[in-house]
Amino acid sequence: MEHGWAARKRRWGNRLAARAVRSAPAAGGFTSMPEPRTVGFFARGRQIAQGNFLLAGHMVETLEPWSVEAPSLGFSAELHGMGWLDHLAANGDRNARLAAQGWVFDWIERFGMGDGPGWEPDLVGRRVLRWLHHAIFLTSARTGAENQPFFAALGRQTAFLARRWQAAQPGLPRFEALTGLLYAAYALLGMDGYREAATRALATACDTDIDPEGAIASRNPEDLLEVFTLLTWAKLALEDAEAPTPQALDSAIDRITPCLRTLRHADGGLARFHGGGRGMEGRFEHALAIAAVPVRPPLPRAMGFARLEGGRTSVIVDAAAPPSGSAAHRAHASMLAFELTSNRRPLIVNSGSGVPFGPEWEKAARATNSHSTLSIDGTSSARFGRASRPEDGGAPLVDGPGLVTLHRTDERDAASLLLSHDGYVPTHGLTHVRTLELSRDGRVVLGEDTLAALEPAHRKTFDRLLDAGRMRGISYALRFHLHPEADPSLDMNGSAVSVALPSGEIWVFRFDGPGRLSLEPSVYLEKGRLAPRPCQQIVVRAAILDETSQINWTLAKAQDTPLAIRDIGRDTDLALPRDLFALD
Repeated sequence: MEHGWAARKRRWGNRLAARAVRSAPAAGGFTSMPEPRTVGFFARGRQIAQGNFLLAGHMVETLEPWSVEAPSLGFSAELHGMGWLDHLAANGDRNARLAAQGWVFDWIERFGMGDGPGWEPDLVGRRVLRWLHHAIFLTSARTGAENQPFFAALGRQTAFLARRWQAAQPGLPRFEALTGLLYAAYALLGMDGYREAATRALATACDTDIDPEGAIASRNPEDLLEVFTLLTWAKLALEDAEAPTPQALDSAIDRITPCLRTLRHADGGLARFHGGGRGMEGRFEHALAIAAVPVRPPLPRAMGFARLEGGRTSVIVDAAAPPSGSAAHRAHASMLAFELTSNRRPLIVNSGSGVPFGPEWEKAARATNSHSTLSIDGTSSARFGRASRPEDGGAPLVDGPGLVTLHRTDERDAASLLLSHDGYVPTHGLTHVRTLELSRDGRVVLGEDTLAALEPAHRKTFDRLLDAGRMRGISYALRFHLHPEADPSLDMNGSAVSVALPSGEIWVFRFDGPGRLSLEPSVYLEKGRLAPRPCQQIVVRAAILDETSQINWTLAKAQDTPLAIRDIGRDTDLALPRDLFALD
């Protein structure tokens, strides 16, 4: 994400381009009527039609959304990006249609000539895609004259994307802009002059923004899923127009597919790292059906994450340094953190992204303490740099680990990972070494966490801190954040924690080594909710008094837990969480 002068230059460029396309020719109609590709939730559509907009963690009740002051920049972006049209279209009744038409045509009247906050390449691309996907929904029961502003606004936005897609940030924003441009070029009459350039630009982005292993620079699994979905839509648009699909586009889809499979837990949700959530239910399967990519097993490692699986248990570990460059402004200090899912139930999690809940939550969620890993003295394994302007993103992560190692061993009865990072060497002289082993039946996880001053220079830093603390030692903590639906309790006089899952499974945590075991409050940050969900975390607190300290731990299913549990209970409606209107 650009900052300072570069960011101001980008904003001015967007504003000038939005005004320059005011006289762009209107689209002459559709080459063929587009089909809706995006899928929303019926219940959310019903709520939005009633004027309840839950966007970026804020609830605004209004029937005139363009007249209210947006409570945050994220809310404004989601409002102007119009992803909420998916939910209204999923509802599909007359009230939802009239609400969608009224708000879209009101937007055109207020902002369609290049005014307002919605003229950024990624937002314009996202909005154009929604307008095209739901074109029948938005234009039905209206005369040709009444729909003319719709096609005029589509023409201006297509011209804007042709001018400004290069200004979109690499990764998801750029693919949103380019897919919107390509879709419009092939779906709208009179826009065919943009086809060749849009196809060529998208092919170039596939080569430059997606690495040979199918990863993107942000290392955000949910962003990768969105990119994959956009590419499948672009492929469909080309196929529908009987236009050739660039080899780079097919290759990118082929590379991303196994990467995403590696980043998915046993329950189908994505690992929640670097600002990403679980991903919309069913989106990956829908995109896979479009892509028609052969089924391949998950990779042992993808996009800097390592995967262990046994039975119906999956473990996904952050095994690389945090993203750098522009992606550092959304990166999390999550080195060696892991998540564990058993069957359909998440057990060990990370707190998630705090972006929807404001800047304080955003920063707290990025800290090491918000992840299931080891932290020293309450500090993070990467530090936060100078905060930027709120509209440009969060403070960048700086001074993170220079060396992160991973060694994998696969044996008959188990697979294990030996990992390390030196993020605490500059501040404490200590290297964190973590071993994780998962049995083939998925019933036992063995862990070993070690802090060690490995070199003379490291020992000198460590001794200096030890002396400054009057030899009381340097405190550290192992954290295992639990999903809100997990029910933990301290057992065996405080020496173990039993965790019951809604499926009936019971997992037991034990540890051996210095330290004190406790259950402490935590939060689960979930997109689409008004407030963080309370949950708990298992914490082992200890202090390192000499050059090495080690804690061994186990997380295992209780012996009376069956080998297989038929977990058929219905989950809470993902579209309308129980606490949708709860304030705390």
